[in-house]
Parts: sequence; structure tokens; C-alpha cells
Amino acid sequence: MAWTDSYPAWIFDDSPIDDPFGFGERAVKFLRALKHPKTGKGFQLDPWQERIVRRIYGPRKPDGTRIVKNVVMMVPRGARKTTLGAALGLLHTIGPEKVPGGQIICAAYDRDQARIAYEEASGIVCADKRIQSVVRMLDYRHQIIHSKSRANLRAVSSDAAAQNGRTPSFVLFDEIHAWRDRKLYDVLRTGLSKTSGTLSVTISQAGRGQENVAYEIFDYARKVARGEIEDAGTLPILFETAQDADWRDEDVWFKCNPGLALGYPDLDALRQEAREAENRPALREKFKNDHLNIWLDHSSDPFVDMQIYDQGSAPIDLDALAGQPCWLGVDLSSNGDLTCIVAAWRDGKGGYIVHPWFFCPADNLRRRADKDGVPYPTWAEDGFILPTEGNVVDFRYVEGTIRDLCERFDVREIAFDPHLARNMLNNLLEDGFAAVEFRQGWVSMAPAIKELERSILSGKFQHGGHPVLRWNFDNIACTEDSAGNRAFNKGKSRDRIDGAVATAMAVARAFSGDDERSVYSDISERPDGLLFF
Repeated sequence: MAWTDSYPAWIFDDSPIDDPFGFGERAVKFLRALKHPKTGKGFQLDPWQERIVRRIYGPRKPDGTRIVKNVVMMVPRGARKTTLGAALGLLHTIGPEKVPGGQIICAAYDRDQARIAYEEASGIVCADKRIQSVVRMLDYRHQIIHSKSRANLRAVSSDAAAQNGRTPSFVLFDEIHAWRDRKLYDVLRTGLSKTSGTLSVTISQAGRGQENVAYEIFDYARKVARGEIEDAGTLPILFETAQDADWRDEDVWFKCNPGLALGYPDLDALRQEAREAENRPALREKFKNDHLNIWLDHSSDPFVDMQIYDQGSAPIDLDALAGQPCWLGVDLSSNGDLTCIVAAWRDGKGGYIVHPWFFCPADNLRRRADKDGVPYPTWAEDGFILPTEGNVVDFRYVEGTIRDLCERFDVREIAFDPHLARNMLNNLLEDGFAAVEFRQGWVSMAPAIKELERSILSGKFQHGGHPVLRWNFDNIACTEDSAGNRAFNKGKSRDRIDGAVATAMAVARAFSGDDERSVYSDISERPDGLLFF
């Protein structure tokens, strides 16, 4: 289903918006009474923004309490979203939505972005002497305090520990697509739940990948917008574009940029970026992400389209595969990285069924999650990762798992990346297991990657939707030699692709095993009996 199914058409259709107590009108009048920090003129609240404000503050329950508790707004870069968010913060600090002692927080991941939100709010304050007379500004603390009610607005960044114990009445989560972990978000959302009448507003452009708090928030909002989840307290406002839309079509630009017809962002600048993006793939991806709000994969040079990859997400019945020939690929880790075993079975139709087992150190699991920006603790609780005792992966546990898999399945071969695998290889060989080396150079990996790619693109690759394996595939960036051979590498130093590497190894051995087919041109046998590829 295209993401544009969640498009907020109500913003433009002039449909009536309930306002039984006049609170929506009250909020609009307050915002219009503010002054623009640069021009000194009235605050610019354009029609599309006004509709949003009325939709947030107008609809009420019979007792007058606000229905909307959580606003999730995705709008492209240059749409003046931080300005709107800062103005809403002032509505709760000095305006009619303030409560005595109310804590209004503008939260961003880093200090620079937090400072931008604060400067937007303080600029509005400084543009109007009437407001200046009723507030105190503590610039060094990024704080604005309403003298009479003690309501105060403060900009904060990623130090979640410092925000513990807060009871905010309003939180702006600014540019959450850039947040590398969820601790600050969780702390502030928990604080909002302590009292009634609170409001959270998440405003951001689209991001990358699925293993982050931003994707979780916006995916939930999509489901609410589509009617898949009934949640009257969440207001989704998603100006995003379907991934298969023509990114060069200016009609598409205008649809997802609500301010473009009003002069922001600059249309000529967008046209220039689009011209350059025609022949610069990296800029093209950035253009889609920044200006069309297309949610992208992690890698700027992806191995495969993850939408095609996701077609193999149907559940896998491992018990039904117990008697089928099976090939294992093993990628052992160093230090605190992931270790992975992947089993591959032929599906009888020219494709493969795969299933991974991931291992990571149990110590400091939360810290590792923050470092990689993925939910290791949740994955461990759900059984998608097996934590081993200590601060490095316990290879004895991994070897025991391999032996268990060989008892459970008809394992024909166990392919190892030889790096770090010498002891385990020797142990398994001594006990009669079919362990082989699978070297990671071009000669071995290029044909393995080619076969893996063929199976995915042809829709003959079933992986069961395993989230950690998907994350690994999503992280792949490819390099290519002069002969057109491709190799995997990490898009960023903190990304993990171990599961994808092990999958390529397992699929390659499944392709070549037990018959005369081979994708290899350089297979040798060592004096100790080890095959290496």
C-alpha cells in the first residue's frame, strides 16, 4: 500500500473542524497576535498551518478536555516546521493554553538543533515588548519563564538522565528523524502521562531505515491515518510521497510541500537540485528524502530494494524443514560485534529459504543498542538475538548451537569465514562435521552475492521477516570492481552486515552443494583436508 494513502487531505478540503468551546479560534488568534522575529510584522500563519492548529485545539470532549494528545507531523525540509513548533510552545507558555507551573519542552537530539527551536521562540518574544514585559529569559539555560504563572519553556537535547522526573505539559519533539536513540523520547513521553491535558507534537522530515524511534512513531501514525488503528488521541499529518512516485514531477513536489505554493522552500532552488540529481545518485536520494519525504533505506548505495526484499517475509515453519538438505554460513565476530549463523534450504523452485541465529554479548546490552541505534534488548526479549554471557560473544555457545542445528536439520556443509574461526573449524572437523572455509575475497564472494541477488530480485528468497537480518541487509553498501563484480561493505562504521554476509555464504553453498553446479572458478583443497573458496 502506498504511503500517500495517509495523505492529510482534510487540510485543504475546507471541511468543517469542530470547535464547540472556541479553543481552536482562541489558539489561532493568539498565534496571529505574535510578531515575526525578523520583520516585526504579524506572525505568518498560513492557511494550511491554521487548519492544523484548529484541528489540534478545537475538537473537545463534552467536559472541555482536548481530544488530541499526540500530534505526529511529517513535512519536508524548508516547510518552517520548527517555527510552527516554537510558536505552539509559546501558546502553552504565555498563551491561553498555559497552566500554572507548566513545563514546556522543545526537545532535539543535539544542542545545535535544540538551540534553533529556542531561538525561534526567543526571537518571537523579543519582537514584542508586551511579551518581554511578562517573561524572564535565561538565555544561558535556553529557558523562557512566564513571570506570573511560572510556566516555562526550555530547549533540551539528548541528555535523557537530566530530564528524568520532569512532568511536562507540552513537548515538541523536533527533527526526530535524526535521533540516534530513544532514551530522551521515552523519558519525556513517560513524563507527559503523569498529568491530564498534556500534548506532544512530533515534527520532522522523513528519515532512513526501520530500526529507529522515528520510523516507529511515523509508522504508527500511518496506521492511524489509514484507519488500521483507531486512536482519536493521535493526529497524523503526513506529507510524504510514495517510493515509486516520479521524483522529477513538480506536481509531486507541490503535493508534499504545503508551503511551496506560498514561496517556501524556493522552487528555483528545488529545480536546480533536481537537475543535478539527474546524474548524481547520492544527491537524488537526498532530494527524495529532504524534499519529497520519501522514507529511505539505510544505505545510499543499496544492495537491493528493501521493498522487494520484504516480499519474502511470510512466516517460515522450521519444523517442516527438518528433513531437507541444509547449508550453514557462519560469520564470527570480534569484540562486541554480532556473530551470525544462517541456514539455507533450497525451495525446489530455484530459490531459497533462510533463517538466522544471531549472537551478541549480554553485558551492556543497552549501551550497545545506543551505539548502533537499534533495539537489542527488545530483539533479545523476542528471541531474535541470543545474548551470551560476558562482554564478547561466547564462541563455545555458538559452536554448541551449530552442533544442535546439525542434529535438528540435515546439514550438508558448514561454511566459515576463516577469520577467527580456526579453533571452531578444527573442533568440528575432528568430530566429523563437514566444515569448510569460505574466504571473503572477490573470487568467493562475488558469485555468492550474484546468486543471492538473483534469488531476491526474482522473488525466490524467503526469510520470514526476521528483523535483525533485515537490518543487516538494509545496511549493505556495495562496491564494484572493473569486471562488474560486487562486494558488500558497511555504509557507516556502526552498521552491521554480518547476517547478510553469512546469508550469502549459505546460499552460495546451497546453490553448489550435492550436484555438479558451481558458481566458483577457484576452489582448492589444502593438505589438511579443508576446502576453501
